[in-house]
Amino acid sequence: MAWNNILLERDGSLAVLTVNRPQVLNTLDAETLLEIEQAVDELEKDSSVRVIIITGAGEKAFVAGADIVFMSKLTPFEAREFAQLGQRVLSKIEYLSKPVIAAVNGYALGGGCELAMACDIRVASENAKFGQPEVKLGLIAGFGGTQRLTRLVNPAIAKEILFTGDMIDAETAKRIGLVNHVVPAKELISFCKTMASRIAVRGPLAVRLTKEAINEGLEMDLEKALAHEADLFGLAFTTADREEGIAAFLNKRQPQFQGR
Repeated sequence: MAWNNILLERDGSLAVLTVNRPQVLNTLDAETLLEIEQAVDELEKDSSVRVIIITGAGEKAFVAGADIVFMSKLTPFEAREFAQLGQRVLSKIEYLSKPVIAAVNGYALGGGCELAMACDIRVASENAKFGQPEVKLGLIAGFGGTQRLTRLVNPAIAKEILFTGDMIDAETAKRIGLVNHVVPAKELISFCKTMASRIAVRGPLAVRLTKEAINEGLEMDLEKALAHEADLFGLAFTTADREEGIAAFLNKRQPQFQGR
């Protein structure tokens, strides 16, 4: 499929989705969000892909936010629909059955920070900047920022970021738990691909069930979450991958998982 605003590349069991609007710092308009959604839907169905990396084109920005020129023309009703579209697309990424790594190069502001937060793991380049600057425009975060940020970091820290609209650098983002790793810009994609490759050789159904256990468990009380985990643990025992994994361990060889 040909897209105007994104690139999608496959490399064996890995896929790299790149927001490709460097001329406007990869900002998100409705068309770009719909293209991301189409790519995510395609990757969900592609059994050959086990891990996905999301990044931005160029060296300046991951995604610098929503497209303000686009937003300036919206009516209140259209603005609500735009927020709902962004939330829908980002939720698809969050609940995708496969792990998603955000390779954050440069600015990840507003919708870009929200996109990164919808991913499972965030790796930032040393020049990355994060923030939710919507209040500087008299707006609020609309793609899930008020909800995901307060779940990922200390709520008081999240409120400071959301109330001030100030940017934070990559090391600060790591310190507060917003990102997992900070690496030199030139090493960002290779670092993420190495991590993705380590995940891709694990049991894909086990990784999928683990992601489900975490995401759904976060919305439950502990007792229900533990019961859900036990159910998924039992479900893993129905798979050929479980048989292969245990056989490989007992025979001291590397497992060859098939995702069955």
